[in-house]
Amino acid sequence: MPDQFIEQKSQQLIFYISRYLRGRLPHSELHLFVWDTLEEWAHFNHTVHLPYTNRERVFWHLIHQLECWPDATLRESKTLRRNIQDCICYLKGRGIAPLDCVGVRP
Repeated sequence: MPDQFIEQKSQQLIFYISRYLRGRLPHSELHLFVWDTLEEWAHFNHTVHLPYTNRERVFWHLIHQLECWPDATLRESKTLRRNIQDCICYLKGRGIAPLDCVGVRP
């Protein structure tokens, strides 16, 4: 089910983003993780249209942000980095879901 996938991948996403933001993971590795995640998601049977949870919205929002913005913007934009950090905190179970997360399933 989507909830199990999102839970497992959220933990991995937190790990990858955290390393990337600290300069310990190249953008190319982050990009590969995102595309591997999308490939795994494509193997699910999505005939059941379950409602989104806040966690899933935040997860897909982060995935989109990582692919939408180039490496330089991800590293240099304080506003974008703050948004990413807020999303990570929520996925870690701290705080509330950021209001501007509009993530949707691919």
